[in-house]
Amino acid sequence: MSNEKGFMTHDIKSSIKTFIKILRKYPSSIVGLIIIIGYAVMASIGPILLPYDPSPKIQDRFLPPSLQHPLGTDFAGRDNLAQIVHGSRDVLTVAILTASITVIIAFSIGIFSGYMGGKIDTVLTTIMDIFLIIPSFPLLVIVAASVPRALTAVEIAFVISLVGWAGLARAIRSQVLAIKRSAFIEAARCLGLSSSKIVFGEILPNLMPYVAMNLILSIIGAVYSQVGLYFLGLLPFTTMNWGMMINIAMQQSALINPKAWPYLLSPIGAIILLQTGFILFMSALEEIFNPRLRTE
Repeated sequence: MSNEKGFMTHDIKSSIKTFIKILRKYPSSIVGLIIIIGYAVMASIGPILLPYDPSPKIQDRFLPPSLQHPLGTDFAGRDNLAQIVHGSRDVLTVAILTASITVIIAFSIGIFSGYMGGKIDTVLTTIMDIFLIIPSFPLLVIVAASVPRALTAVEIAFVISLVGWAGLARAIRSQVLAIKRSAFIEAARCLGLSSSKIVFGEILPNLMPYVAMNLILSIIGAVYSQVGLYFLGLLPFTTMNWGMMINIAMQQSALINPKAWPYLLSPIGAIILLQTGFILFMSALEEIFNPRLRTE
């Protein structure tokens, strides 16, 4: 047991060293990782450190940025920074849940379809094509608008995942079709390995860079989707959300009222910075998950 623990500790240390070494080659990825960590900290403990008072303070209406209110105040005199911080938890929760569900569904169906082939592949491919033919965002709008009650973060994630998995599943199927014709897959079959060992031990590791990339892209897409739904007023205003802030700012004529610009630009800036962090971090992901790309 002690030897096994020693090997596990050594593998963890080795993985951490490799991760740090690769990040040093990509300074932009370090910046992206810092931004992502910053948002994670803001979503987890930010609401505790920076309380939000929802009561209106008309005397503080549309104050410009200052030390007391770094991002200014909204139409009711409430602090914009506090709204950004408290809204980040729901935005990130839905985004991560959506990305996880989308990737799990897409990779499960894509790998199964590509590896099994035959009639199973035909049926699953037809289902993928049906979902691809239907315009995704209009379908998302219809589904969200048809629900008569407020949705939880998990339910919103499922709704967004419903329209986002098919394209990724199609791409995964193509990747699996190419991989399963490789010599090392034929060698695994000749050795008598089971289908599950071939899929999880041979095919899936070769897809990990693709998994990581699409997980990040799915997070980015999920942020836009949920913010868009709140902005269009298709989800009930039961939680603090950056899309809700943009919606209210537009109702307050923020485009033509310079005093309201901080309230409008605060959530937009938060979204742009978050997406920038993920995009910058992506530059190192492929090498992190693909050992063949690593150079001394």
